[in-house]
Amino acid sequence: MSFSPPRAQAIDGAAFAIGIVAARFNADLVDALLDRVTAGLRAAGVKAGRITLVRVPGSHEVPWAAQALARRRCDCVIGLGVLIGGDTSHHELVGQSVSHALQRVALDTGTPVINGVIVTDTQAQAKARCQGRINRGAEFVAAALAMAAQKRKFYR
Repeated sequence: MSFSPPRAQAIDGAAFAIGIVAARFNADLVDALLDRVTAGLRAAGVKAGRITLVRVPGSHEVPWAAQALARRRCDCVIGLGVLIGGDTSHHELVGQSVSHALQRVALDTGTPVINGVIVTDTQAQAKARCQGRINRGAEFVAAALAMAAQKRKFYR
């Protein structure tokens, strides 16, 4: 991801229904990311009762639950997870698989899906993006609101 995201638009989220799928693996990091996403949605006016949260074991399970939510009249779905490198490239393989699957869910259902699965080489990089100075949660919220608004323009 770039360190130069587009400027967030001011979008009133009051009418939107947003689904969130969050992995339980790397719980401290995912929970921090989830807190940032939820706070951002609420600050944009999305009502608590219109945010549906589904927890899954790990990032690899995020696309299945995202598809289930996308079929339930959500305006947008945000998938959250954290994959951190180790002695192998397993985190990269899972990250690619999840990314492709989330895109497929969006295309197959017509519901935008925001890929909020963070893939890093180190724990420090993950902490910076989930708990620290790089607020990826805010970026995911901005993208979700923009795409929910686009969906409304096209489909309603």
